[in-house]
Amino acid sequence: MANIIDDETIEYVGILAKLELSDEEKEAAKKDMGRMLDYIDKLNELDTAGVEPMSHVFPVTNVFREDVVTNGDGSKDTLANAPVMKEQAFKVPKTIG
Repeated sequence: MANIIDDETIEYVGILAKLELSDEEKEAAKKDMGRMLDYIDKLNELDTAGVEPMSHVFPVTNVFREDVVTNGDGSKDTLANAPVMKEQAFKVPKTIG
């Protein structure tokens, strides 16, 4: 099943992708897109009856965990070296007039 990608399609894809393609690049893109569509046609020939749709090959469970602070941010130790502090932060001289 040969899929024919015309110049208009390549122009449109180039506009969507914000690409400026030379004539040689357009021809190469037409061939590449044609091969991709041929491959998709080949995949469509597979018998997928009884195969349940999936988003991952392996079973995925909830991978999120509770956000619990276990070691803190070390700010107390860091601020212990501050010559001047203000509201739990380093206080530095103004640098912009």
